[in-house]
Order: sequence, then C-alpha cells, then structure tokens
Amino acid sequence: MGFNNNFLGYPQWTPSTPNFQTPPAQQPIQNNIIWVQGIAGAKSYLVSPNTTVQLWDSEAQVIYLKSADASGMPSMKILDYTIRQPESPNTPVQAPSNAQSVEYATKDDLTALKGEIIDMVKEEMKA
Repeated sequence: MGFNNNFLGYPQWTPSTPNFQTPPAQQPIQNNIIWVQGIAGAKSYLVSPNTTVQLWDSEAQVIYLKSADASGMPSMKILDYTIRQPESPNTPVQAPSNAQSVEYATKDDLTALKGEIIDMVKEEMKA
C-alpha cells in the first residue's frame, strides 16, 4: 500500500495491489420453458430469423420445435413425449410394444418372383 502526497500535503491512498477479490456475479437461474396452448398457440408464436425455440404444450404431452430461416420463414416439428417409470440398470431395453415384426424374403422366394416377372415380360412382348 502506498501513499501519495500530491494534494496540498494531504496523503492520498493509491492501491499498489488489490488485497481483495470480488466474488463472481451470480447468474440468475432461468427457466427457459415456453408454454403454449395447443398447436394454435405454437403456430402463432413468433420466432426470430435463424432461431429455434422449444414450445411446450400446456394441454397435451407435446413439444413443438419451431424454427425460422434467415428470411424469417417459420417451420415446425411436433414431438410427442411419454412419461416412463425409472428402470433399474440391469433391466434390458425393450422395443416399443407397437413395433411390427419384420419378415424377409428367402432366396427361393426371390428366384420364384424373378421367374414370374420374366414370364410376364415375355407375354407382353408377344402381345
């Protein structure tokens, strides 16, 4: 800490080194959830150009992702969400119940189909 005697003989304090630190400014916690009422509320919500916002439906379990391109033209994606019970770490992940079973064609099925197509083409050529 130094003293400077430049002003009419009165000492003035000039800090040589700060001996305290200012605490960092606390950021306020922001709740960035934007609630809208139905798809009509989501459609009427204005979005700035080159921005995307999440709009949460207060009437249904839906999230709207509304975007606007550089010219301000809006577009929207609609996501449905469901609430699940927490699973234990040992529980295997199950496919959704509405998943359809997949059936594959065998080599013999494809060979038979090829023969049918060739026969159809030959008949068309004769006619």
